[in-house]
Amino acid sequence: MNDTHRVLVLGGAHIDRRGRIFGETIPGASNPGHFIVEPGGGGFNAARNLGLLDVPVRMIAPRGGDADGETVAEAAAACGVDDHPFVFLDRQTPSYTAILSHDGNLVVALADMELYQAFSPRRLQVRAVRDAVAGTDWMLCDANLPELTIAAIAALARDLSKPLAAIAISPAKVVRLKGSLSLFNHIFMNEAEAQALCGERPDNAEAWPELLRDAGLRSGVITRGSKPVVAFDESGAFTLAPPPLERLVDVTGAGDALAAGTLSGLLDGLPLAEALRRGIALAAITLSSPHAVAPEVNRARLETMVGLVAQACHLA
Repeated sequence: MNDTHRVLVLGGAHIDRRGRIFGETIPGASNPGHFIVEPGGGGFNAARNLGLLDVPVRMIAPRGGDADGETVAEAAAACGVDDHPFVFLDRQTPSYTAILSHDGNLVVALADMELYQAFSPRRLQVRAVRDAVAGTDWMLCDANLPELTIAAIAALARDLSKPLAAIAISPAKVVRLKGSLSLFNHIFMNEAEAQALCGERPDNAEAWPELLRDAGLRSGVITRGSKPVVAFDESGAFTLAPPPLERLVDVTGAGDALAAGTLSGLLDGLPLAEALRRGIALAAITLSSPHAVAPEVNRARLETMVGLVAQACHLA
């Protein structure tokens, strides 16, 4: 087995079930709509996007010995992801079931993620995992994993001098990153997740960098829907406006795509402000697709979309 790859992803790889309501949402009633069932998970969505961009990427995640697990494996292969799961033959593959309004925004969701608790810190001591970490340029994890495991991943990355990024997943889960904030090179989050880390939300979005730095984070990207993204690192802080969309189809996977696109830029040696233009462009492609990972993603399509993303506006 060749243990050389550019990105190692440790996190969620499961089944997404998304129902979209056709008309106005009526709480407490039966709403006509339709379901899409496909593989998902923050880490897995990012890994598949990286694979479609021809970035050598390996994914390690828990998985059940069921048909859903086989579907996840097939999706990994289709996108060029080097898939190395921990398979539990007697368990179900995790799943995420979401109900979306007619305009693509989340109404409510149910996450059946208990199997991720089986990704304990001791799994990182397996020889194959340690070899995978040693053979990678970048590590990416998501907050689907247990807090102790995330802390162990961060410590391992530090000890082996591997840059590490994280996807926040949700306000409830991002707090699992709190104990290791100073060890992450970048965290990708939205404003609700940033508030969960800081304990407050500023009146002015440009204050996010100061609040997150005070919490211990060196670099972060805060998405704000259609409003400008706020980002910062050791060199400074800036905002970046996403390009206008003709139609928003589905928000699922957009944040994961942003993380993947940005990471691809960082791998190519771009500064964060330029790398994030790739991330925003990839998120825009995803927002215009009914899928969490747009199957039409490739390098050429991404570069075309990057041309529509304005340059960063640096903050004082």
